[in-house]
Amino acid sequence: MEKHRTIVVTGASRGIGAEIAGELARRGHAVACLSRSGSPPDVHDAVGLADLFFCLRCDVSREDDLRAAFGQVAERFGGIDGLVNNAGIHRDGASRAFPTAEFETVLRINAVSVFAACREVYPYLVQSGDGLIVNIGSFFERLGAKGSTAYCAAKAAVGAITRCLAAEWGRKGISVLNVAPGYIETDINRDYLSDPEHGQKVRSRTFTGRPGTPDEIARLVAALFTERIGFLTGESIYVDGGHSISL
Repeated sequence: MEKHRTIVVTGASRGIGAEIAGELARRGHAVACLSRSGSPPDVHDAVGLADLFFCLRCDVSREDDLRAAFGQVAERFGGIDGLVNNAGIHRDGASRAFPTAEFETVLRINAVSVFAACREVYPYLVQSGDGLIVNIGSFFERLGAKGSTAYCAAKAAVGAITRCLAAEWGRKGISVLNVAPGYIETDINRDYLSDPEHGQKVRSRTFTGRPGTPDEIARLVAALFTERIGFLTGESIYVDGGHSISL
């Protein structure tokens, strides 16, 4: 019998995070949707899923916000069974002139907040007895990409955090995974992908000949929670159409 869980998703108001929240709810899970706006996930059937959404304002770069949000979720649902660390930003710029403060901001939101959220949710997952954390990384952790030093470094850190926490917490009944998408067609990068030169470059490097879609990432994440394979932990799962291993 399928177990319905209580799962927290950060950055849940739009893009990949919204699709993840929506897909989890469609499978019967209660979903705490954290975002800076506190808005419901922007999915086509949000109204029909409203009873399964619990939306909260949360700035993931503020540890007090994370702590308070997890407390509210646990009080509302009686516990927490899972976490999806999806919130993140992307800042481009030549390394020779990239401001240190901007570099630190990218790492703070994309990596430090992932660690902080994992740490704060830990006691709830121990109590659950069958906890799962899915961090949303990026295939950029494997690449050398011009102008993306901060982003690549942050996503590489997410992979390392995933492996280390899996090693530390496995015997507490907690699995930790890193889902690492490639180019996904969202509102954030739609202009980039629609540019003829950039779009052709992406299509030529992927075995599928196209970018991915948010629902493909969402269905994978939802399957990890729904099927719950306890022996799968510490791994990075690349969902990039083969881009990162393409010659």
